[in-house]
Amino acid sequence: MSRTPSSAGFVHYLRAVVTALPPDEVLVAALRAGDEEVFARLLDGWSASMLRLARSFVSTAASAEEVVQDTWLAVFQGVGGFEGRSSLKTWVYRILVNTARKRGVREQRTVPWASLSTDDGPTVAQSRFRGPEDPYPDGWLTFPKVWPSTESEVLAKEVRGVVAAALKGLPARQQVVLTLRDIDGQSADEVCSLLEISTANQRVLLHRARAAVRSHLEQYYAATTGGAS
Repeated sequence: MSRTPSSAGFVHYLRAVVTALPPDEVLVAALRAGDEEVFARLLDGWSASMLRLARSFVSTAASAEEVVQDTWLAVFQGVGGFEGRSSLKTWVYRILVNTARKRGVREQRTVPWASLSTDDGPTVAQSRFRGPEDPYPDGWLTFPKVWPSTESEVLAKEVRGVVAAALKGLPARQQVVLTLRDIDGQSADEVCSLLEISTANQRVLLHRARAAVRSHLEQYYAATTGGAS
């Protein structure tokens, strides 16, 4: 059994549930060559988070789906001009955000990012965190006693389902920020730029989202292994 993961370890833990993709240079070369298999892998790996992000700018799920489709079309048509100044994923997401914003304006029913739930309530009990007098304020006091190693269990279908359910249950703002940061690997600056939110806001949303997903995993492992929180 592994030791309780640190915050950095928890991020790697979440990313482990996502199928790894080849490096950007391989992906770009394959897309330029019209490799349908690679394109399908990108669709499978990125479309769900792209849909969540698009949905925060437009009024309906159907509109968000069209935004994602238009984005992939633009990517396929424009990948020849990709210069590598950012990661491929960041480039794709920028196209997505621009497309979603334009779509929202055309609909004249844009759902502003700031108008979504402010998530004011605590995600988990405050007693689970260290107090302001602690050397590490706001850190966790306790973690699940038992966490399995990523090599042995994290890729299991059941665990992926637990993580997916936890993500789906998050408020929209938390869901998008966690997906972009911890699963898609975007930096804090990239997320703030994409979503036009402050560094502080991004940090709070990410903290609350991580706490909620941790809680789901904690309950799952306590139930399946007999470990106590």
